[in-house]
Amino acid sequence: MNRESMRSQYAPAQVASDVTIASWHIEAGVHRLSRAPHHRIMVHASAATRSYCNQVGRYFVRRAGDIDLVPAGQEGGFEAETSFDTIEIALQPALMERVAAELGGKAQALRLDTRHLLRDQRIEHLARALESELNANSPSDPLFADSIGAALAVRLLGLGEPDIDRTNRLSNAQLQRVLEHIEAALHEPLSIHQLSRVAGASSSHLRIWFKVATGVTLHRYVLRRRVERARVLLQRGDLSTSEVAEMTGFAHQSHLAHWMRREIGQTPRDLRRAQPPK
Repeated sequence: MNRESMRSQYAPAQVASDVTIASWHIEAGVHRLSRAPHHRIMVHASAATRSYCNQVGRYFVRRAGDIDLVPAGQEGGFEAETSFDTIEIALQPALMERVAAELGGKAQALRLDTRHLLRDQRIEHLARALESELNANSPSDPLFADSIGAALAVRLLGLGEPDIDRTNRLSNAQLQRVLEHIEAALHEPLSIHQLSRVAGASSSHLRIWFKVATGVTLHRYVLRRRVERARVLLQRGDLSTSEVAEMTGFAHQSHLAHWMRREIGQTPRDLRRAQPPK
């Protein structure tokens, strides 16, 4: 798209080496979509807008949540009748290839086709989660970005949990190793690649089968354990909030407060106020 007619609502930000996200305001007019080395997932974020697609020679009416997929190396162009907002996620082909290989060749052919007006609640949810994390102005846990990137890759490859061979579930021993490692390393940055090595499984298998085994994603499980550890330490009353944040893997006390509010509805200040005087 022509940069002159695009206005960034927040600067394009690198969330992980394989995933980037930006939010754009696109003005009415003619736009050219240049070739790019990455796959582009664009989620429409405005009310219904009408545009003419040069690639297929027809008009489209996009509504909030409609998704356009532009594979790496593809170009296009369109004429927007009115301005609109869009979320753009860039996904590296190397990630797609790695996930396909990890899933044992069960994925569809890696060649992606251009798609218009795709409706997919899972892709939309993942895009919104990535956008929400960036808008929160709190440093993203590498595990969060890794999980979002892998989930998008799996979805684009056409895979769903019902299609996966159930003999690939995590064993009790694998799950236990992962849980023990998480408990011992809550104060450190954790990544899906690190935990997959602990489990002795591919990162895609771990991501999928951890949720099957526990009912929550790896990222959410780690967050909940960090918040619970922080709650216990705060209630002891002998550590500052910044010390507790450092000991539980949060970047700073505001980052800790953000996730405590989201997970348990209380901030460190709330917990301290609720403590009986000593």
